[in-house]
Amino acid sequence: PAMEKIEIETLISAALKARENAYAPYSEYAVGAAVMGADGQIYSGCNVENASYPAGMCAERNAVGAAVAAGVRGFTGMAIVGSEEHFTLPCGICRQVISEFHVPLIITAKNKENYQIFKEEELLPHAFVKENLKES
Repeated sequence: PAMEKIEIETLISAALKARENAYAPYSEYAVGAAVMGADGQIYSGCNVENASYPAGMCAERNAVGAAVAAGVRGFTGMAIVGSEEHFTLPCGICRQVISEFHVPLIITAKNKENYQIFKEEELLPHAFVKENLKES
């Protein structure tokens, strides 16, 4: 599935805006993410750290969670922005969530003009899926 340039730029803009709200007092590494539902609506998230590090939440999971809470189950793409010096890619747990909800395209951006696009299966080629839960 392809995304139009305007959709890509809109997603990146939403992720950049979400990054402004990141709560990252420990890492000082703000991340914003935005996911587009199949209906064209955009849901954003930012990283929210915690003094008990495992209790923190990544921007990508917060964005998907916001969409799911609104009843969305189909997605067309996600944008992630962190550092302006290098591309920020999702962690392993976020890759698993991206796989669970079949977000087909993941855009990692330094800014609106400088980005890379990955397919879901490129980021997690051997995802743990519901079929893995069935006994053989």
